[in-house]
Amino acid sequence: MQTAADAGDAATLLAAVPAGRRVALVDPRFVGHVHALRLGLTDPRFAAATVPGALTAQPEARGALLRALRRTTAAVGAGAPVVAPETDPAPEDRTVPGRIAVALEAEGTAVKRPELGSLTATVPTDAGARATAESARDEVDDEAVRLRSAVKAHDGFFTTFAISPYSRYIARWCARRGLTPNQVTTASLITALIAAGAAATGTRGGYIAAGILLLVSFVLDCTDGQLARYSLQYSTMGAWLDATFDRAKEYAYYAGLAIGAARGGDDVWVLALGAMVLQACRHVVDFSFNEANHDAVANTSPTAALSDKLDSVGWTVWARRMIVLPIGERWAMIAVLTALTTPRIVFYALLIGCSLAACYTTAGRLLRSLTRRASRTDRAAQALADLADSGPLAQGVAAVAPGLRGAFTAPAVALLGTLVMIGGALFLPYGSPLTVAAAAVYVLLSGLAVARPLKGALDWLVPPFFRAAEYVTILVLAARSDVPHAVPAAFGLVSAVAYHHYDTVYRIRGGTGAPPQWLVRTIGGHEGRTALVAVLAAVLTHASGFTTALTALAVAVALVVLVESIRFWVSSSAPAVHDEGELA
Repeated sequence: MQTAADAGDAATLLAAVPAGRRVALVDPRFVGHVHALRLGLTDPRFAAATVPGALTAQPEARGALLRALRRTTAAVGAGAPVVAPETDPAPEDRTVPGRIAVALEAEGTAVKRPELGSLTATVPTDAGARATAESARDEVDDEAVRLRSAVKAHDGFFTTFAISPYSRYIARWCARRGLTPNQVTTASLITALIAAGAAATGTRGGYIAAGILLLVSFVLDCTDGQLARYSLQYSTMGAWLDATFDRAKEYAYYAGLAIGAARGGDDVWVLALGAMVLQACRHVVDFSFNEANHDAVANTSPTAALSDKLDSVGWTVWARRMIVLPIGERWAMIAVLTALTTPRIVFYALLIGCSLAACYTTAGRLLRSLTRRASRTDRAAQALADLADSGPLAQGVAAVAPGLRGAFTAPAVALLGTLVMIGGALFLPYGSPLTVAAAAVYVLLSGLAVARPLKGALDWLVPPFFRAAEYVTILVLAARSDVPHAVPAAFGLVSAVAYHHYDTVYRIRGGTGAPPQWLVRTIGGHEGRTALVAVLAAVLTHASGFTTALTALAVAVALVVLVESIRFWVSSSAPAVHDEGELA
């Protein structure tokens, strides 16, 4: 830390700092909490950030900072006072750091201004103001604020009242011992995998241990995010781990339960795959709806107004959060039922609970969409097109087909294709060439559905329909094949494809767009994979052939997707995506 005599000296000192380092400018008269400075100066997610009296710049914003500082110095003089005249409009912009922050924004550099709440951060201009600021600072325990702010603002009921009251202290314990959020995330994954292994034993002792370990894994899952917020340790690798490990843990646990049930003579693989399909489809409804309305203009509706009104009544907030069966409530239910009952009952409860939750959330979103007068942007349309995951076959149809007009045409066509595909897989004789014909119709309708930009009120339903068509078709054909181990192989294939779809979502959320087109083409797109599985079911009717084909396809998709995903998320271009809301 170095002290500058004036603004001109500050410019000289900053220019001498090596280019690859973060720099900070703090007014020497600053009075405030240490955590206020920490929020303003140490969060790695922002190129530039400021609180009253302090400003920081990452290496990518260093050039803009020096230019702004030199302009400020030229305007007010190298020996300018630390505090600007009282005629300046905003008190927080009267200090040199504040003036430079305004200059940075004028140049086009985004400057983050974190919410401080009860924390004090100010630059007093006289002894009286300093005494007042110091009194305000001393009245608030910034460590208590730091602990509170480590907890998400919108967690579920179980997480809020059964986990967060003590997991925040575990996060602090980890921070004081130098542990990182990524290490805690990895510990959570390992614990969940051990839980899945315990469930796979098929013994009552194994089920009890599995339930306990699953809850421990969830505590660690909450702790890693709280540790990241407590110590402001955000990273692109952490974004990738956080975005994928929750799903990996839950679906691996489903597989463990299915293996354990099979050891006891109860085949529940169809239920396990059904639970995974339902959960993945619920998520894509969430993702698709949110992306469609992320930046919509005039984004209001009577349904949304009613929802906001209900949020003002305390008990309705918690009731509505519990109805959607978020991850905390869901994992608690799974853990308790695993310990006390059987895997079959666990999956029945999951399927019933998640089905009711899906109906509730989807109905609310349909009402919002139908009553909302919103204009959707090109960005939203592109996000939906990326989420659709159309491969070369659908893209070829879309390129030559005339765009179908009509407000609800795209989702209607996508729904029709989904019904044709699932209906063919479900009701036609297994191995019938007509199933391949149904797949051809699905390919055609999939291309027609995305031939025009997805800007309609219900176009956010297109990706969920495609997910349901692909996942359910794989499930039904594997279940009807009566080939040994076909359903576990299908479980692996859906897991690999679902990972690709989750990876797509978090890339879009980070603002870097969907995975590259070569990847989508290589793994065939949703329609190509669905058609391929239909062909395999029609051709490989002899014993074990279908299972071998599904396993090979699962391995191929997983290898291609994982290699590209790891390459992207460990690269410098990967976004720091941190989900502040609890995913259902």
